[in-house]
Parts: sequence; C-alpha cells; structure tokens
Amino acid sequence: MAATTKPVMIVGVDESEQSFYALEWTLDHFIIPSAPNPPFNLIIIHSKPTPASSMGFAVPGVDILSHVDEDLRKIANRVVERAKELCISKSVNDATLEIVEGDARNVLCDAVERHHATILAVGSHGHGAIKRAVLGSVSDYVTHHAHCTVMIVKKPKGKHEGVHH
Repeated sequence: MAATTKPVMIVGVDESEQSFYALEWTLDHFIIPSAPNPPFNLIIIHSKPTPASSMGFAVPGVDILSHVDEDLRKIANRVVERAKELCISKSVNDATLEIVEGDARNVLCDAVERHHATILAVGSHGHGAIKRAVLGSVSDYVTHHAHCTVMIVKKPKGKHEGVHH
C-alpha cells in the first residue's frame, strides 16, 4: 500500500506582530505536536523584497542597493529565526522554512502552486482603507489569486489596544 502524502499548509510570515500571531494561532489549532502524525506538512515562507522595490525610487550607483539588500537579508534571517524559535517552543520540529525573494503576493501564490498547498494562512495587518488602496493588501490579493483555501488570521484587539485616554 502506497503511503499517501500529507496535505501542505503554508504560513506566510513577515516581521509584523500580526504575522507571528497568525503563525502561533495556526500552530495551536492545526499542528498538534503531541500527535505522532501531524495532519499537515507545514511550510513557513518569508518573502524578502528586492532592494530596488523596497526603496521605491531609483538611485544611481550600486553601493546603496547593496546596503539595502544587506538590511533586507538581516530582516529575513531575523524573521525566519523567530519563526523557528516559535515552532520549537510549540514542539513543532518538522516545519520547512523558506526565504523567497520577491513581492509577498506573488511569492505566496507561487509557493501554493509549487508545493500543491491545501491551505495558505496569512495574518491581517488591519491597514486603513487608504493605505490598503495604495499598498494593496497581501491578504486581499491571495484570497483572489491563490489556488487553495486561504485563511486570514486576525489578531483580536486587546481591551486597551487602540483606546486613547
């Protein structure tokens, strides 16, 4: 009898608290560490922007871009290290972590295709309507373009969060 491969769940992470809340929520609700056979193969993906796209304007000379790229690499490594630590703290030791260069929208949709994912989980940044219209929401985009179920994990507002006295 041939072994059946487990469905793949992808979680997109960036440096935001919302994305780490989404990763933690997903680990708590879908990946049961005590179970000998977790229901999903978990792949955690961070999309590292290209230096030119993250600057938003053209700069003559390569030196500035190389510094920007170095910073983006450091951020990417921090994000992946933090994701790894969160998995270990939840006793999840078999997650795959990937850093893929490019726009998060394309990176996540491409990863769904590449890994034949069943579920894509992302956090919700909760940007206002104007910022969302200008930047475009990653969660909106993947909801419409990823060929799998998309789960948007929203971080609940704390009692005092967003309240000014």
